[in-house]
Amino acid sequence: MKLKLNFRPDLVALMQEEIRAGEKAVTTAMHAAGARLKSAWSGQIVHSGLGTRLGNSIRLATYPKGSESLNAAALVWSNAPVIIGAHDTGPLIRSKDGFWLAIPTPAAGKSTRGGRITPGEWERRTGLRLRFIYRRRGPSLLVAEGRLNSKGRAVASRAKTGRGLTTMPIFLLVPQVRLRKRLDLAREAERVMGTFPALVVANGSDV
Repeated sequence: MKLKLNFRPDLVALMQEEIRAGEKAVTTAMHAAGARLKSAWSGQIVHSGLGTRLGNSIRLATYPKGSESLNAAALVWSNAPVIIGAHDTGPLIRSKDGFWLAIPTPAAGKSTRGGRITPGEWERRTGLRLRFIYRRRGPSLLVAEGRLNSKGRAVASRAKTGRGLTTMPIFLLVPQVRLRKRLDLAREAERVMGTFPALVVANGSDV
């Protein structure tokens, strides 16, 4: 006696269809989660006062490329990892030479290359010499003899007699400084990943 069993509907086909539906749901959910995290990180950076340019440094990539998978993944990162990482951790910053960190005052102005000006650049630009003043309490100083122009920047005096000269603090000197923690990117990542199961279910119901 020969027995033959036929299943209606085809169980193998049904399983394959369910797997394809699962792959699509997981992949779509991962795309959505990655986009949410990218937006959350960018928004946190901008709202913390670090600017839209740094906020726009956040990037997103999802894998596998051009296909669907139950093992889909999303990668969110920054094109400025050193800056973002510093504001995310609040590190202690020391001088690389082991002496002082020179923090420019408003009278120092800005560097011609952008960012903070250094004592060496300031002396070359103004032609003035900086003088060190040690203070037991509070930061020590680098000062110069000159005058303030209309923009509040220290410049050389035009008076040959030295009239109008004043001693101006140009740099504050500190041995170290702790950068204030402005970001909490891990918190956003945990929050977004907490929504992932619901995203999978929602996208699975649309299949």
